[in-house]
Amino acid sequence: MEHNIELESVSISMPSIRAGESKKRIMSKITSRGAQIHLVSRHPEVYEPCDDSFALADALLADRTNLLEHKPMLCLEIGCGSGYIITSLATMLGDETNTIQYFATDINPHAADATRKTSEAHGVHVEVVLTDIASSLGKRLSRMVDVVVVNPPYVPTPEEEVGCEGITASWAGGENGRSVIDRILPVVDELLSEKGWLYMVSLTANKPSQICRLMGERGYASRIVVQRSTEEESLHVIKFWREVDEAMKGHSRTATQTASDSWFSQFSRSTFWRKNN
Repeated sequence: MEHNIELESVSISMPSIRAGESKKRIMSKITSRGAQIHLVSRHPEVYEPCDDSFALADALLADRTNLLEHKPMLCLEIGCGSGYIITSLATMLGDETNTIQYFATDINPHAADATRKTSEAHGVHVEVVLTDIASSLGKRLSRMVDVVVVNPPYVPTPEEEVGCEGITASWAGGENGRSVIDRILPVVDELLSEKGWLYMVSLTANKPSQICRLMGERGYASRIVVQRSTEEESLHVIKFWREVDEAMKGHSRTATQTASDSWFSQFSRSTFWRKNN
């Protein structure tokens, strides 16, 4: 996998070429593991990368070979915060041909701005949309998204804290930490393509087995990619995918490509697109 590396336009000797190739291999190994913490933008009202963020990034890294073979065309993070996850996904996948489109949403304008800065610092283009979950994208991206990543507000809190302004919205999950999760799942179901995958963080208190059953009723299989316990919580990163007949996959892939090309031909590649509802 190749990555863009700036080289001086001068004559160089063979040892220099070898040194450059060695540097390229080292940089490829580093960037394929995800976003670099020191390049992540920070703001007091934006959730910084923490144990749950790292667990989700590790899950994507553990599934990287499958993701590369999956060849997604459109990836989306719901609730992007600092932009650490969507940027990590982009650096893991690489895309010299610039065929993968990355989107990220957040209800917090400071988070939207942080994600833009984080992605730019890594040389990644992400369309950042200021919206609640993905409500402004639902119709335009319906059945088009191949990978969705979500680190939702999952902490059990009083319901009145759900949807508060600022950083509180990033963790306040209401009763059993499920208020926002239960709103996200049907939205994701609407967005995912037939070959679409969802990676989502959950807490034991969220009753992940129940979440899997609910998604199973919608036609999804699931498995835990990463399970991690900290002093305060037990985290699960669950992967969901549609159980689709093999005969349907080829047709779905062609239809999704056609819809994607048509939609993006009308979409201006702004660096920061705000869409309020």
